[in-house]
Parts: sequence; C-alpha cells; structure tokens
Amino acid sequence: MSINLNAHAFAGNPIRSKTPKAHDPLSPSSAFQSLKTHLLQNPETTSVPPPPKSPLFKVLPFRKGRPLASSSITGNNDDDVPSWHLGWISLPDCKNFLGKCGVDLTEDSLVYLGSKVEDDVVYWAVDVSGESGLVPELGDKQFCFVELRTLMVATDWSDSIAMGELAIAGHARALLEWHNLSRFCGHCGEKTIPKEAGRRKQCSNESCKKRIYPRVDPVVIMLVIDRENDRALLGRQSRFVPRMWSCLAGFIEPGESLEEAVRRETYEEAGIEVGEVVYHSSQPWPELYAYLNSLEDHILILVFGYVLDIVGPSSIPCQLMVGFFAYAKSLEINVDKEELEDAQWHSREVVRKALAVAEYKKAQKTTAAKVDQMCKGVEKGRSLSADFNVESGELTPMFFPGPFAIAHHLISTWANQDVPTDGVEAGSKQPNSSISNL
Repeated sequence: MSINLNAHAFAGNPIRSKTPKAHDPLSPSSAFQSLKTHLLQNPETTSVPPPPKSPLFKVLPFRKGRPLASSSITGNNDDDVPSWHLGWISLPDCKNFLGKCGVDLTEDSLVYLGSKVEDDVVYWAVDVSGESGLVPELGDKQFCFVELRTLMVATDWSDSIAMGELAIAGHARALLEWHNLSRFCGHCGEKTIPKEAGRRKQCSNESCKKRIYPRVDPVVIMLVIDRENDRALLGRQSRFVPRMWSCLAGFIEPGESLEEAVRRETYEEAGIEVGEVVYHSSQPWPELYAYLNSLEDHILILVFGYVLDIVGPSSIPCQLMVGFFAYAKSLEINVDKEELEDAQWHSREVVRKALAVAEYKKAQKTTAAKVDQMCKGVEKGRSLSADFNVESGELTPMFFPGPFAIAHHLISTWANQDVPTDGVEAGSKQPNSSISNL
C-alpha cells in the first residue's frame, strides 16, 4: 500500500517552529546564560544562586550518531505494538551520569535544539560518544542508543507525536554531526569555538574570527514522466537490494537552478531530455549512513530511504531533498553505468500494483518490536526483507522506498492521481500542482 503523511519524515519539528526573541528566557542566548549558571551549581555546596525564572532543561544524549531512546507498550493486548520515545534526561541527571564517568559537563558541549513555551522547557543535545561507561548506566534504566534510521522505520506515521520526535532527533543528529565536522576553520586551520548556544561556530584565531554556520546540501529528486504513454522512469543503483526501484536524484552544482539540476541529472544518468519541471515538496534528510554493519542495515536504508552515492562515513551532515515531477521530451534510455545499474519505463498500472502489495505497516511493527527488545536488553535478530513479500510468501516483483522517503510520495502521487485518497497533503496532490503546505 502507499502511505500519505501530513508532513514528510524529519519535517514538522515541534520545538523549533519559532525562535524566541533574545530577551525571552527560552531564547538561545537567555537559555545559554541560565545553563551556565545551572552548571556552576553544586548540589552539596551551592554558592551560586539559581537564575530567576529559569526554564526546565532537558538533554538528549547521542552516541556515535545514535539518539538515546526508550520504548513502552500502552495497552495490555498481545497484539499491541510498542512505541519508542526519545530518552530525554534532566540537566542534573546528565551532569551526574557524566560525572560518574569522570567527565565534567560544560556549556560548550551542549547544543540548543529549541523550546516549548507551554511547558517552559528548553531542549538540548549532547554528544557522549567518548563515554562508554554511560551505556551500562543508562541500560540499567532501560534506555538504549538506537540508530536513527531504525527509529525512522519503527515510527508509527499516524502518530503525530512520534513523527515530531523523529524530526527532533533528525535535527539534533544533523547539528551534532556538523559540530564534529567543523572543529577547525576551513580558512586558516585554527580550532573553532561554539557560539550562540551551539547554533554557529567561530574561528578562535583573533586575526580570522570567521563565522561558520550549519551546512545543508540541497539534492534534487525527480520522478520523470512520459505523459503520452502514461509511464514513469525509475532507476536502480548497484547497491540496491533486488527488485527495488526508485526516483533519480543528484546534488545541485554551483551556479545551477533547481530546474537545471533536474534536467542535467536526468540526462546524465538516463539520457532522457526533460522539458517541464514541476515542484512537489521537500524533505530534510539527516545523514543516516555512517554505520553499516549488516545486510539488514542495507535493507533498512534501501527500503525506507533514498540512497544517494554515500554509503559509509559521510561528510554531509544534512541534505535537503527537493522533489519534482519532470516531463520527458525524449524516450530512449541511455544509462550511465557509473551512475545507475539500470533505468526503465514502468506503466502506471504496474507501479500501482507494486504499491498495493508492499506491507510497509508490517515492517514498521516489526522494527518497533526490535527497538523495544533493544531497550529491554533482549534484542533478537530478524531480517526485514520478508516483510515485503506478498501474502502467498512469494517475492514482490518490484518495490519502492518506503513512506518515510520523499521518493515514495513522488511515485505514489503519480500512480494514484486518479484514485480517491483519504488524503493528507504529502503525496495526495496532482503532479501538475505543487505542495506548499507540508
């Protein structure tokens, strides 16, 4: 089945919709000053008074790109599916946990994520990759560091709170990865120091002081359509699992418009000339590919997210996937084998049938159970590839990236444009109109 979402995965972050003004206690600058005061306090010999009207601080630890998470089951039925939650801990607890590992928590190690005015809470992220002692300490409390891509697959897309937590985790992951990659100034080579509660960095060299901001790399991803024959062009990369097809995609080059990038990438990869280019939607996409350990890892990535030319450690903290429908002016395919393994035209009927048999919900439940086992310390292995078989147990003839990838929504929007949907915004519009309210 195809899935429609109110917003793409990793979009719709509930704690960063608006940045408070500088004088607001929840703003980055005010919260950072309160944070420094809190960190100077000693519970046993408190000589520093608590700051007036200080908000509550919650911290999300990350280890090697994995956010801290927990899992719970709300119902009492055997078929109830567990749901994961971000492992927020209080600032005093975070300070205490790190203190037991011999590490002092400093204000420069924390990165401002956002706030909730209604709860008077400010949220922070911290990278604890170097503190192995935290793993058993937090594990005793049924917390676990879980790969972000696994949490993505385990997220119930009908749960707006869970989708919001996924967006927070993606934002935090992107910021922490950027901090790790920008430790030195690209202009003079000196060390950089965090500024504005970790929202930017600055060169420590007094003669340089270059300002450095988080990097976002835009990527065009497009479904190329043959209007006359009612077909769509789909491609395969050599690293794709068997039977998987997806949209074409590529990075934007300097001095290039989005539309020009769509036309260039389509021609370079498949030899197809494109005329009209129509915007569909965009999706923030944090770097998810740094730690690949097994075939199941590849299945998780390939099924539920579009894989670019990056597998293994990446230098790109965050991409912005910008989705388009592109209308072909030529039809003869000439595949660049260095870019793609294959590219073919597929009819709307074939694509629609493939969407109908893919059991995305089954895979989501399987992965949610896996996260629950991990948090309880009883993880059991299982290949998720079986969750994409038809009911008879036979392999599906073809399948596409899952509902957390913009590629899924480009494909399903086109395939189902004449079919009534019980609709939401992403994926339910006609290809000749843009989506502007994700």
